[in-house]
This record gives sequence, structure tokens and C-alpha cells, in this order.
Amino acid sequence: MHPRNAWQAMAGPGYPLSPWPWRSAGYLLTGAVTGAVVLACLVVSVTAGGLLALALVGLPLLLGTALAGIPVARLERLRLRLVDRDPAPDPHRPPPGPGLRVWLTTRLREPATWRELGHALLFACLLWPVDALALTVALLFPVAVTATPLLMATVGDGREAKVLKMWTVTGWPAAFAVAALGLVLLALGAYLLGVAAGARAALTRLLIAPRDGDPDARITELTRSRVRLVDAFEAERRRIERDLHDGAQQRLVALTMTLGLARLDAPPGPLVDQLAKAHGEAEGALRELRELIHGIHPQVLADYGLEAAVADAADRSAVPVDVELGLSERLPASVEAAAYFVVREALANVARHSGARRAWVSGGHRDGRLVLEIGDDGRGGARAGAGSGLTGLADRVSVLDGRLSLSSPAGGPTLLRVEIPCTPCTPGTTPRTL
Repeated sequence: MHPRNAWQAMAGPGYPLSPWPWRSAGYLLTGAVTGAVVLACLVVSVTAGGLLALALVGLPLLLGTALAGIPVARLERLRLRLVDRDPAPDPHRPPPGPGLRVWLTTRLREPATWRELGHALLFACLLWPVDALALTVALLFPVAVTATPLLMATVGDGREAKVLKMWTVTGWPAAFAVAALGLVLLALGAYLLGVAAGARAALTRLLIAPRDGDPDARITELTRSRVRLVDAFEAERRRIERDLHDGAQQRLVALTMTLGLARLDAPPGPLVDQLAKAHGEAEGALRELRELIHGIHPQVLADYGLEAAVADAADRSAVPVDVELGLSERLPASVEAAAYFVVREALANVARHSGARRAWVSGGHRDGRLVLEIGDDGRGGARAGAGSGLTGLADRVSVLDGRLSLSSPAGGPTLLRVEIPCTPCTPGTTPRTL
């Protein structure tokens, strides 16, 4: 098994000759350089922001200082790959909408932002000098000791050489003995580099990229995975609808036409009766298949969007329905599908249970949310419990971070409200499920 990080590599044979000591040295070297740059940037930003704060010009600088941990943490997650092959996830959740203000509000409310700022301050004030010290002791000193014969041959004119500017070596035997000692120190320094880089990486991961993730990151990932499952489910529904429409339905149409032609050509008698019966059964099966296809995923929803699909559902309703929807743009496919099936189930409940004379569907997209209201003038008393079909729809809406609420006092009216946060699709594009 290949080692995943510097600490695991040190447990195996041949570590000093492996790439891991050099990876550790690169990690510490880039840490020292980056830390010095971060310190200089923070000092300049805080100083300039403080001096210009009275004129309000410095406030953006101070705000940038508060958010400085974000780019530093992003760079640190990239540097972690030098000594730790395990991925370092980004703990930040995507903003709920576009725009700089929404992004800033989201980031300033996240604990991860302030944790990363604390890491940046620790990095700038303490960690990078430690990186430089470890690199100097574990690599530069042993290299300088190993180079004693070279120093004697060049700087010392073959007579003497100063080792680390602390003691003088005279004579070639002593120089080569010191060089041999330097090789031993270099091998020991390889392990010291691994320990220092491993400890440094573990601290960094603890602060900005924990292996198990913080609760916010886990919740964000669970939400994303639920949305991906809904998208995959919608894609599968559309694939089944397309296969039935292009395959089984076309075969049934051909069979119905063939039976109809055979019925016309057959002579009078029992055969005509059997062909008529078979023709009727085929037509019934075709009607049921078309209703099934429409129930799986109506083509009008995919082609023309939610407004047209709701109008089609209203036309199919046994109770007259008034539709007032204001949707100038297409919405994500998963949102359109969830909203459509809520409307269709609600209208089915109106026809079955409410005794209403009229129903209505209204709503639109505003303030980053799709809002729909389905109401009727029936007897009321509806409950979103077993048998209503609304419980499953409420779960489906909640997967999209939406809400479904029902108001149905005795005597009516009944009002079902759906809210789903979403962003309209880019104009000129077709909503995609995946």
C-alpha cells in the first residue's frame, strides 16, 4: 500500500531515499515563503485600513482583512497535497444567490470563515518561522556539514574550512570525516523533515480542513447529495417517459392501425367480432399508456416549462381551475418537476375530496423563491396525512430546501402553499436535470 502522508511514509523502509523528505522540505519551504508574504499583506492591510477608516476609505480594506483567511486557507489546502494525499474539502457552502452582497453575507455568517482567519493570523505570526527553523535545522545545516570538503577545496585553499562558522577543520581526513557525519545528519534530518511537515499539516487540516468535516460542512454535503439524488431521479423519470413514448407507444399505435385495417378487410363473421374486440383493447391500452407517460413526466413540462404544464393540468382537472402564474423564465428541472407534481396532486385531491365548485393556482418567482398557492372553495377539513398524497410531496419539496404548508379549516377554503428557493436558468438555455 502506498503511503498517504509523510508520517505513514516514515514507517516504511527506504524513507530517506524516497521522494517524501523532499516533498516535506518543499512543504516547509513554501510555508515559510507564504507565511512571510501573508504577514506583510496583513500588516499593510490593517495599517492602511486603520489609518483610512475615519474617511470610510479604509473600511473595504478592513473587511478584506477579515476575509483574508479564505484565500490563505484555499492555498493551504493546495499545499497539503505535498505531504498528505487525502483530499482537503472546502468547508464553505455555496451562496444562495448571485451577487457580491449575497456572497459576503454568506461568508461572514460561516464559522469556517472566522476559523480560517484565526489560522491565517497564526500562520503569519508563528507557523512560518517554525517552518523556516525546521527546514534550517533538518536540511540546511546537514548540507552545510556535508559540503565541508568542497568548502576546503574552494574557500579554504585546501588547508582549512569553517563548519557552520563555528569550528575550523584542518586537513583532508578531518574534512571527509565531517562530511560523513553530515551524511548521517542528513539522513536523520529527513526524518525530522517528515515529523515537522506531518505535524504542520495535521495542525493545518485540524484548523481549515478536518478529515471528518465540521457539522456545517457535513450538512452542506448532505444537502448537495440529496439534490443530486433528486436530479438523478428526475433524469430517470424522463428517460423512462422517453423510452415509453418512442418505443412501446409507437408499437401500440402500429398495432392499433394494423388491427383496424384487418378489421376493415375481414369478411363478415366471427373473425370481424374478434378483430373489433382486439382493436378496442389495443386502443384502451394505448390510452392508458399515454396517461401513464403523462403521469411519469409530461412532455409539455420539459418542452415549455412549469406555466404551460400547470395550465395543461388545469385543463385536465374535473373541477374548473383559474391559473394565474407569472413565470418569465425557466426554472431548474428538479424545481419545475416538484412544483408540477404538487399542483397535480393538489388538483386531484380537490376533485376527489373537496366538493369544490372552483379551484385556483397562483404564484410566481420572487425574492429568489418559487411561490405557488393552490386553493379551492370546497368544504375544507383537509389533512396532509396518510392517504392525501401530500406527505410524500412535502418530503420531495423539503429535499430542495423548500416548504409546503396547508390551511384547510372546516367549511373551507383550502389553501396549499409551496415555497422552493431557486434561481432562474440563464436565458436562452434549456433547464437540465444533470
